[in-house]
Amino acid sequence: MTVEKKSKRQERREKMRKQEMRNRLITIGLITVGAALLVVAFIWPQFTTIDDLIIPETKTLPNPDGLSLGDPNAPAVIEVFEDFQCPACQFFMENIEPLIIQYLVETGKARLVFRHYPFIDGAGAGNGGESDQAANAAMCANEQGKFWDMQAVIYANWNGENLGNLSNRRLQAMAEAINLDMNAFNSCFRDNKYRDAIQADFDRAEELGVSGTPSVFVNGNPVGEPGKIASFQEIAVAVDAIVNAGE
Repeated sequence: MTVEKKSKRQERREKMRKQEMRNRLITIGLITVGAALLVVAFIWPQFTTIDDLIIPETKTLPNPDGLSLGDPNAPAVIEVFEDFQCPACQFFMENIEPLIIQYLVETGKARLVFRHYPFIDGAGAGNGGESDQAANAAMCANEQGKFWDMQAVIYANWNGENLGNLSNRRLQAMAEAINLDMNAFNSCFRDNKYRDAIQADFDRAEELGVSGTPSVFVNGNPVGEPGKIASFQEIAVAVDAIVNAGE
């Protein structure tokens, strides 16, 4: 073998070694950047301030009473079981709930009741997950007469399941944004004061056969097809049947 052939072979090996080293460095760099982005995604929400939040416009609601709206003596009761991390619930709140309020609650046909079903974290209340803590925060807001304000701000600022969007710090910032007494809220939130009330809703959902959210019931009867969001039309038909039966 000539010296020239050896030299060319050595050059190729050197080039291959250099290319392999570059590939390793690129891979390490991508892993490092990915890890850094992942850390930012989880840590950044912990530093949320009021200025970082979307604050929905406050709306005048018909006869709010805790987690219900409307005439307590209305012939129909619409119960909606929701999980604050559920994207379908966010859609329901933004697109269907306003129609229910305008055409069924304000007209005196029905009373609307929000029910907790924080199933995304796992069964039962008080597990400390984002769904459960969002329910906890909403109940503490309800203690100060602002459940519906908290519901609106939670849904307005949620954009993914278990990504830190409903971390304790963000929920506290939301409470501050809707002008709650923060000493009272923090005490209530820290103690998970309404755990039993949330669990009671969860247990009722289980008894009714709820397996997902949002699940809608009118006078205890399910509305819509399983696995699909009940439409306003389906809810209105169920309510009108009850109203007309009572005439």
